[in-house]
Amino acid sequence: MFQTAFTVAPGRLVAATGPDDVRAAVRHAAAHGLAVTVTNTGHGLAGPVDGGVLLDTSALDEVVVDPQARTARIGGGARWGQVVAAAAPHGLAPLNGSSPGVGVVGYLLGGGLGILGRTYGWAADHVRSLDLVTPDGESRHLVPGDELFWAVLGGGAAHRFGVVTAVTVDLVPVARLYGGSIAFDGAEAAPAEVLRGYLRWARALPATVTSSLAALVYPDLPALPPHLRGRYVLSVRVACTGYSGSTAEGERLVAPLRALGPVMSDSLREMPYTESPTIHADPETPHAYWGDGILLDALDEEALAEVLRLTGPAAGRMAVVQLNHLGGALADAPAAPNSVPYREAAWLVRALYPLGEDGPGPVRELHARVERALAPRTLGRAVNFVFGDGERREGLYGAETAKRLAAVESELDPANLSG
Repeated sequence: MFQTAFTVAPGRLVAATGPDDVRAAVRHAAAHGLAVTVTNTGHGLAGPVDGGVLLDTSALDEVVVDPQARTARIGGGARWGQVVAAAAPHGLAPLNGSSPGVGVVGYLLGGGLGILGRTYGWAADHVRSLDLVTPDGESRHLVPGDELFWAVLGGGAAHRFGVVTAVTVDLVPVARLYGGSIAFDGAEAAPAEVLRGYLRWARALPATVTSSLAALVYPDLPALPPHLRGRYVLSVRVACTGYSGSTAEGERLVAPLRALGPVMSDSLREMPYTESPTIHADPETPHAYWGDGILLDALDEEALAEVLRLTGPAAGRMAVVQLNHLGGALADAPAAPNSVPYREAAWLVRALYPLGEDGPGPVRELHARVERALAPRTLGRAVNFVFGDGERREGLYGAETAKRLAAVESELDPANLSG
């Protein structure tokens, strides 16, 4: 498991090798009144598992690309790195997120905010069909127009409608991009000025550029490279598909970023899409963490500067804050309706806190101060970035969407056996 913050002690563990195993496990759970929790990578476990059935779908990881249709049929246990590798020989790419180790299904069920999100929209908007085992152990093939299709895509990470065994998604014609990361030392470049410079740059961008700003204090540990130990680092991450293939064009795009202050590191370059995980360089080592995502209708620069102050060196503990620029195609209505909420959000503030021996209490207190700073512009919370605290559904959906999702869930699983 990637998340190590809580105990995983199911009454039964089922390692499914195919849809038949999934159906059998779900039927057994229904017959014995047992709750079912699903995992394939461990990233998506929302909290501790105590009793019930833990269904591991990681063996259902087949990926089949149809280059003519520009689609991929993906097993319920596959990870995004596998899909990227399978699509690349055809000059195609999926709408994956920043980490190749994240499971395809959990990401899609929460909407799927990808590294090309402003260009192509939410990954859930590009799902063509889903194969789902419902809480009664029956298989359903879901397509656009089905109420359950609507509910699962966007609501399925917080409302358990069943177990997805396969999904078919669109691929996009992206073989190369211009992007990477540029980092600044917070002791040499004023964090508030880096923030303001990034915002000026980002607000003028076309939808062909997706970017984010991250800030964190690295712990002073021997395992880290010397140049990172104990330093407060601010990084701008960039992925751009809207250039003609000229490196000079990409260099002009990012020139304002390089003028923000002394540069600590710079990996901005033209790259094959297969190298896109290097943009964010997400950690691969399992660890304990707690986190949340706050969706904003607009940005108060002073409020965000306060968030950087709260979570920077003065915090006394490691906090990773990331500001994602939304808008562009992320604001568009999908051709096939789904339940992904808050499309009007302009920005997303993601906060992730590694946990120590003192547990989640202190980080919850710190995050409460972050929430208060951002409250005037807050629309709600982002379901894919609620980590390590069990079920926290408040604020995940607007009132009407929440009501509609609850009705679908109640009809499918009146005994609440699926979670």
